[in-house]
Amino acid sequence: MTPAAGLPRSARLTRPADFARVYAVRRSASVGPLVLYAAKNALPGAPVRLGMSVSRRIGSAVVRNRWKRRLREAYRAVRTALPAGNDLVVVVRSGPPPAGAAGTRQVADWIGSLAARVVSRPGHERTAPVTGGPEPPRRRR
Repeated sequence: MTPAAGLPRSARLTRPADFARVYAVRRSASVGPLVLYAAKNALPGAPVRLGMSVSRRIGSAVVRNRWKRRLREAYRAVRTALPAGNDLVVVVRSGPPPAGAAGTRQVADWIGSLAARVVSRPGHERTAPVTGGPEPPRRRR
């Protein structure tokens, strides 16, 4: 993979504490199989960073990696249109990833609309302290 094809480290959430901070703000929206959590970044004007959570419940490693590839490609397509200074975590809930170029466009539309919904809500400006605390409770199936 060439560097241009991947996401730079500055565009990703990499540490568990970053994920925990976004979850702690508890601002989310969902559509279809995706849930998007958002939190203001500590640095004003910082680029949008993306974190992905694709659990084993989604399917085999092949299916999970397809989802991750689809999410990365969709994020690359809409990154400049997303509201700056936010950290986003996309959680895949269920189902196979949409296929082909139309599937990538659909996921890109979902990410763009979810980010706009979450960021436009009142109270989004609050930030959670970076504590490295636990993730939100998970639902059991």
